[in-house]
Amino acid sequence: MAHKVAREAQKLQKSPDAFRTISEVSAELDVPQHVLRFWETKFKVVKPLKRGGGRRYYRPADVELIRGIRDLLYKHGFTIRGAQKLLKEQGGRIDNVDAMVSAARAEGNPALTQAAGDPATAEGEALPGDAKAELRAVLAELRELKEMLA
Repeated sequence: MAHKVAREAQKLQKSPDAFRTISEVSAELDVPQHVLRFWETKFKVVKPLKRGGGRRYYRPADVELIRGIRDLLYKHGFTIRGAQKLLKEQGGRIDNVDAMVSAARAEGNPALTQAAGDPATAEGEALPGDAKAELRAVLAELRELKEMLA
């Protein structure tokens, strides 16, 4: 138990410029480790150092990049493809996600399609009547199928 407390105290004293392990990044950004590994495959700009045994070490710049990706996906509602396009347009850098998204929206950026995170649809703006009717029909059909399986 004392060893665990000592390790926690050591983590708190880590320099802001120190490299982070995947577990530290996962805890800091509240993103599961498997998601971080998945993002490495989807976002080629995420390249942590890998040491013996495949152990990952993230630089402070890597952590900030992942924080930006997380915000694009979770906060602004981007799809992975939309976030990839925006990152590519920004040269693989994310400095200020909120400002970057605002500027891209103001410019009518094609990476910002409604499906890629338009806040108007995310905040529950009404759907056209025919779309609602279609969704209700699909929902009814799914309910019938569920009853058949039960």
